[in-house]
Amino acid sequence: MSDPVGKLPSELDQLPDRDTEETAEWAASLDAVAKAAGTRRAEYLLRRTLQHAEAAGLALPKLLETDYVNTIPTAAEPEFPGDEAMEAKITAWNRWNAAAMVTRGSKYGVGGHIATFASAAWLYETGFQHFFRGKEADGSGDQLYIQGHASPGIYARAFLDGRVSEQQLDNFRQESGGNGLPSYPHPRRLPWLWEFPTVSMGLGPLSAIYQARFNRYLQNRNIKDTANSHVWAFLGDGEMDEPESTAALALASREQLDNLTFVINCNLQRLDGPVRANFRVVQELEAQFRGAGWNVIKTLWGSAWDELFQLDTTGALVRRLREVPDAQFQTYATRDVAYIRQHFFGVNAELVQLAGVLSDAKIAECFHTSRGGHEPRKVYAAYKAALEHKGAPTVILAQTVKGYTLGAGFESKNANHQMKKLTIDEFKDMRDLLGLPIPDSAFADGQVPYGHPGANSPEVQYLNERRAALGGPAPARKVHHVALPAPAERSFAPLLKGSGKQEMATTMAFVRLVKDLMRDKETGKRWVPIVPDEARTFGMESLFPSAGIYSPLGQTYEPVDRDQLMYYKEAKDGQILNEGITEAGAMADFIAACTSYATHGEPMIPFYIFYSMFGWQRTADQMWQLADQLGKGFIVGATAGRTTLTGEGLQHADGHSHLIASTNPASLNYDPAFAYEIAVIVKDGLRRMYGEKPEDVFYYLTVYNEPKPQPAMPEGVEEGIIKGLYRFNTAADLAEASPAADAPKIQLMASGTAIHWVLEGQQLLAADWNVAADVWSATSWGELRRDALECDEALLRGEVRTPYVTRALEGVTSPVLAVSDWMRQVPDQISQWVEQDYTSLGTDGFGLSDTREGARRHFGVDAQSIVVAALAQLARRGEVPASSIKEARERYGL
Repeated sequence: MSDPVGKLPSELDQLPDRDTEETAEWAASLDAVAKAAGTRRAEYLLRRTLQHAEAAGLALPKLLETDYVNTIPTAAEPEFPGDEAMEAKITAWNRWNAAAMVTRGSKYGVGGHIATFASAAWLYETGFQHFFRGKEADGSGDQLYIQGHASPGIYARAFLDGRVSEQQLDNFRQESGGNGLPSYPHPRRLPWLWEFPTVSMGLGPLSAIYQARFNRYLQNRNIKDTANSHVWAFLGDGEMDEPESTAALALASREQLDNLTFVINCNLQRLDGPVRANFRVVQELEAQFRGAGWNVIKTLWGSAWDELFQLDTTGALVRRLREVPDAQFQTYATRDVAYIRQHFFGVNAELVQLAGVLSDAKIAECFHTSRGGHEPRKVYAAYKAALEHKGAPTVILAQTVKGYTLGAGFESKNANHQMKKLTIDEFKDMRDLLGLPIPDSAFADGQVPYGHPGANSPEVQYLNERRAALGGPAPARKVHHVALPAPAERSFAPLLKGSGKQEMATTMAFVRLVKDLMRDKETGKRWVPIVPDEARTFGMESLFPSAGIYSPLGQTYEPVDRDQLMYYKEAKDGQILNEGITEAGAMADFIAACTSYATHGEPMIPFYIFYSMFGWQRTADQMWQLADQLGKGFIVGATAGRTTLTGEGLQHADGHSHLIASTNPASLNYDPAFAYEIAVIVKDGLRRMYGEKPEDVFYYLTVYNEPKPQPAMPEGVEEGIIKGLYRFNTAADLAEASPAADAPKIQLMASGTAIHWVLEGQQLLAADWNVAADVWSATSWGELRRDALECDEALLRGEVRTPYVTRALEGVTSPVLAVSDWMRQVPDQISQWVEQDYTSLGTDGFGLSDTREGARRHFGVDAQSIVVAALAQLARRGEVPASSIKEARERYGL
């Protein structure tokens, strides 16, 4: 029998058919059904067969898309355990106060969002009443990632349970007085309530996945029992367009994170209009998540639709729902019944017949308001099924109406995301719809009132009882400070004493330090090394066999390098998080580890090491998220600078990360030149972040891949290292070619690897030009600037303080030349507080592929260029002849 014309070969053609006759019978049966009952019936039978096979555990490809109906039919919904009427009253109060808060604030022009929470209210309330475990429960409770634009509803609930006052509601988005509420979930602004900042869309879902993963990491390493902690991430369907939203779906499935549930509020609208105007976003998301291996639960239609589905004996209704695009369905939600009868049901005879037995009231209810996300019984069924599903994460696609209960002026309107207030008449209509006991007299002053049933009311008592049963208030952030003991001094000693004649890059110095710190008996297990698939680049492969790479499956294979000393070792209790090629994923890991002190009461010490160029430039938004979440840890930009990474070229050459980092107030940024500086900085960082009085900061260190002999630490420089500047040596310290006592003087300041060019330049200035140069190590331009800014602010309060950089250079009469492997704006951060003549050299412009020497000559920062710049600075002051500039350029071939 020949193949059909045009038939493409498939993987089935490669498998032996042991019973061709049976195969032919199955095909003939399908042909017979299609001929006798139509292709639709044949399609239905195939889908049911595949669903049955999947449920039976047969190894078949999954259906990526199911019909546009609820996953859990009404008949299969579990019994609802709560008082539905009481919960409806509580939800009504929260809806009201959320809308009132934003409306009242609109008179100050501070804005706010009403429609998002209005659509999602039951998604949150059902969770708060029955599922979300608080911080007083066993373990760490649940972790809640609240959709940023729904924050008014969360504040409204906190008002009902007494955690937020009416005055605070009136100060929504007005924080400067100290008693306001931040616009969105911001832990740094409201640290007792919010755990996770989520309004930078896409970062919430990404972080939720890695938080669930980190929970398992703590469990598998026997640091904290997180077995009962569940991560809930509330997201918008429009938010899922952010690349970060779906970047780690496969990770969640691969690691079987059944401690994670996404709840996507599918109100079919984004900020300007429909999410998928000509398509169906629910079906698209279902296919995406199912394809990634997630358990998918669709909660689309309310109970009003039950009658319609029962009448749909031919499947015409289900087929019609599958073909109507989202924008059209949004239109149905705003048009009258006659329009719906004509444009939805009027497309074929089967639907016309079905609509003929439906009342106008039933059609209006179904198309205008009846959505699965608005019914607590259906939401409860979905949440319960999510928690009971094992072996994979779950996503719940809950369909809602954006602006639900806010009236015809809001519901399903394209502009409702930007609509900030309701009129008094609209509020009265809302009051009547919700059945709230708010008299007309409460509106007498033209202001919408807040509503509260009373602290001793049945509603508040019920709410408090439910939260007590679930482990206390939620959301909530609680910090039980645990000070970590300082590591033993022997861990720092090798870097402090230097390397002698042995050359060592500062990247390797940092890795050696951390390797020793990970052996510390008290705190070693708390270190969390994080790297995005570049561990060997940074010399970290020595950690593989000793610390192990974390994998929830352990190592199910024999590694190809098992016979080598530093073999690739994965382990269920592995300490290293090697993320693969995903800086965003590694940052999400880092954030989860940095905030474990609050989330789980277990302080961890993470360090995230990466190609310097692919840190702040690529994931700066997550650095802000880290700061907002009050994270603590070490970010390490390795292979730093614009000229140290030979041969890699423009895209890998980082000359600006310190400038970007300087914009983040929580980031303490250091560019150490020597190994001993790294030791001092890390030791002080451990004290500041994990000591008796912990600060909500994190550290950014840049380290280099250029091997150099590492000197021993001079005496008395610790303070300067931490504050950002100290004198490394003077011209008088030179063993050879020491300049004359009356020689012109200059101060050479450098950070990072530039210290070596400056030291060479110091020698040339003395030997060739009789110029005396002192060399200063600027470990942190940023900390020098931070201190100076604080001094300026103190002056406004009447306090006179002198910046450290000014004090450090006090008494110096010679000019200052600052040099770094960064663009000049980095060292120029301190220029206004340097009282001496000040200029700088840097690596402005694009990077390029070359040798280190060639790149430095190109940017004019090599030792010879430093000499010419120093002579030019002295010539302007009349301290050397102007002709020496040209002479130097010719001598050095510049």
